[in-house]
Amino acid sequence: MTTTIEISESVRHYYGQVLQSSDDLKTSACCSIDAMPSYLKALLTGLHPEVLERFYGCGSPLPPALEGMTVLDLGCGTGRDCYLLSKLVGPTGRVIGVDMTPEQLEVAVRHRDWHAERFGYANIEFLHGHIENLATVGIADDYMDAGGRAMQGAIADNSIDVVVSNCVINLSPEKPRVLAEIFRVLKPGGELYFSDVFADRRIPVELRQDPVLLGECLGGALYWEDFRRILQDLGSPDVRKVKQNPISIDDSEVFAKIGMVKFDSVTVRAFKMPLEDRCEDFGQVAVYLGSIDQHPHSFDLDDHHHFETGRPLRVCGNTADMLAGSRYGDHFQVLGDKSRHFGLFDCSPRPGSESAKADSACC
Repeated sequence: MTTTIEISESVRHYYGQVLQSSDDLKTSACCSIDAMPSYLKALLTGLHPEVLERFYGCGSPLPPALEGMTVLDLGCGTGRDCYLLSKLVGPTGRVIGVDMTPEQLEVAVRHRDWHAERFGYANIEFLHGHIENLATVGIADDYMDAGGRAMQGAIADNSIDVVVSNCVINLSPEKPRVLAEIFRVLKPGGELYFSDVFADRRIPVELRQDPVLLGECLGGALYWEDFRRILQDLGSPDVRKVKQNPISIDDSEVFAKIGMVKFDSVTVRAFKMPLEDRCEDFGQVAVYLGSIDQHPHSFDLDDHHHFETGRPLRVCGNTADMLAGSRYGDHFQVLGDKSRHFGLFDCSPRPGSESAKADSACC
């Protein structure tokens, strides 16, 4: 298996035919570390049972403040997160799900009307195709028009407010193309928020092509530093870790193949906006207003920026821009500008602080 087409077909086969439910996974690597909050668990009870049963992710890497937004879910599978997002964006928002596996999309599309009837509105579109080329994806439930041509659902430049993904980008054989497409379709100030598996080293070629390791989200895991460099080349030099946990490989056959690599499940946040490649100090302060639904007392931007409602927090210039220049701007008061520079900003977690529970530093 040496070509990107062969790798894609291997992944499609694993998720379309080998796996019949999440119980068939050999490891927990494909599961997000984000424990599902209670308000999302309550929404799960309103989803169709087959959508839940055939969905292979777990956890919930969905950011807050989504009402009225246009959200793109890459690798949507049976559409579980799309249907959750449908409730979060509300009737004025829009949700687009993209997946390359027909067997998964068939489940998602078949239950779309069922959910629309219960929600009281329809705001979801499912597209069939590869996340490496979002300009050529097709409408999932009507591949051909009357003339036998594929129905296109191309996603335009600067059209998406938020891109989410639940342990899918690692499955792509062309990750730089996927990430370039994400930043093409994001609006200025838009957010990429996803959970995925990252490795502590570059994985040997033969293991990157192993069908089981690929399907279990291990063979295709990116080395974090390579991921950071790709985003820097795309104009996003400050990517933030929101949460990070080590992955335990308990299957003996899988461990025998790749047990020398340490894997982490990481939830990542990045913005489409001009930022500096280091955290710089301009004497700025940010205050969270407590106005985001389900977050009345605090908001975590990442693993080392914990904002208590009403309490001023010194922030670097990049953090100030992330808060003021994104959809979070309505929920924060950012004080100060960049007219005076004080050098580098120490953006590492403070000992004993809320943010010190994570093991990564800033930028």
